Amino acid sequence: IRRPPRSTQGVSSAASDVYKRQLLFEAKIVRELDDLAIDAMKITSFDLMQKAGESALNELLENYGTPNLLHVFCGAGNNGGDGYVVAAMAAAKNIPVHIYEFGQAQRMSEATLKARSLCIEGSAEFLEFSSSCDLSEGFIVDGLIGTGFKGDLKNSFAQAIECINGSFLPILSIDIPSGVCSNTGAVSTSAIRADLTVTFVGAKQGLFTGRGPEFSGDITFDSLDIPESVLQKKSPSAELMSLENLLESMPDSDSSAHKYQRGHCMTIGGDLGTGGASLLAAQASLKIGSGLSSLATRPEHVSACLVRQPEIMACGVVSGQQLEPLLQKPTVLVVGPGLGRSSWSEQMLQKAMATNLPLVVDADALNIIADGRVVTDFSHRSWVITPHSGEAARLLGITPAEVESDRFSAVLRLQEKYKATIILKGPGTLISSSLEDPYKICPYGNSGMATAGMGDILSGIIGGLIAQGMDLQAASELGVCLHSFAADRAAELSGRKGLLATEVFDHLRELINPQRQEFP
Repeated sequence: IRRPPRSTQGVSSAASDVYKRQLLFEAKIVRELDDLAIDAMKITSFDLMQKAGESALNELLENYGTPNLLHVFCGAGNNGGDGYVVAAMAAAKNIPVHIYEFGQAQRMSEATLKARSLCIEGSAEFLEFSSSCDLSEGFIVDGLIGTGFKGDLKNSFAQAIECINGSFLPILSIDIPSGVCSNTGAVSTSAIRADLTVTFVGAKQGLFTGRGPEFSGDITFDSLDIPESVLQKKSPSAELMSLENLLESMPDSDSSAHKYQRGHCMTIGGDLGTGGASLLAAQASLKIGSGLSSLATRPEHVSACLVRQPEIMACGVVSGQQLEPLLQKPTVLVVGPGLGRSSWSEQMLQKAMATNLPLVVDADALNIIADGRVVTDFSHRSWVITPHSGEAARLLGITPAEVESDRFSAVLRLQEKYKATIILKGPGTLISSSLEDPYKICPYGNSGMATAGMGDILSGIIGGLIAQGMDLQAASELGVCLHSFAADRAAELSGRKGLLATEVFDHLRELINPQRQEFP
């Protein structure tokens, strides 16, 4: 697994199905898979450790070439054992190796002690760590803390991480960057900023959401030749989405279809001063292929809308009563972009929630719901909600920091409370509409997307897909990945800084029309 996925190198054919679907696991499940694999393959824990260490070293050499010096930081756990194997194998290849130990031998497992003894018997050099140690050249291997970490770092580990990150040398992390929670992607104080992370047996879900992507660099996965029959004994907790696969579900454009058969998406929003947000959402529903797109907004915005996008049927409404007859024609409603929190805003949302139409609810519509100003029976509502961490926090009555400390838990709580398809936006956007199925994680997107209007366009894309007949979960998955991938293409073309939301439109169209006819 790489972000975005680049190759299947290092993955056994026996695990090809698991790899193809890019399944992710919690750390506890991966440890259980380790034990099952050891029994099924009739090997020892040390044998598995050797496989992991060899895989990590091969990735290092393949990606960076042979280093003139290797600094290996080892903790007392099995993660440190993998590091000792890397050090021993590198030394056997006549690569100079410095080992820095963080943990007492009496706390090490039998496998880790055996790996350490290989280094003692070989030519690796053991050095005592200090904040002034020489990391001016070479390459760093991070085997400090494994997948069991959560909470705060001990001072010695914090000092080592600060020193490693401050060296500006290339860093490979084994299984997960030290300091990152493998289950949540949270970082409490600091963590290794890896250039490459090699993860084994089952890819860890925390690598791909929250702050995990920020610290993991490129990510590659090796099943260590564990049979697929073993991997199938445990259920994944999450799954990385693939735009290539999701595009297969893109609604076909039947040559005989007319606009009314391709759905009608209505956007409701655009209070005074925020008309652009609602216009972006309405535009996005057209750009993704909705047959009709209408906009119910403040009358002051209608002229600007018609100048900007005359294909949108813009209606000025001053009250909920005036909106009500317009709700007879759409097949889906997008509510919230630029909605504001005025009495007008509340009326718009109330009328939308009173319909039986599927809804995509975003922005201030979520804030009005969080304030308790619009009350409805969520259990009978067919809807998608698309909060970022701040909006999710208000919906749950907690802080944004609490949401980001465990994004998976936040999605679960949102689903339990609001009975919706949840899209928790942010690095590694999460999607879930069922308490039983694995979370879906978007592997695309970039920091340039943190700008005005991006969320409005996403809401419009999802609404436009629902209008064309896609179910809420499928539309959410495809919409999120199309939006993020288009933003990646825009950033590659012109850079992340200054990326405008409207710049995703051209790339979006290219993605949904991959085989455009060319004439000589």
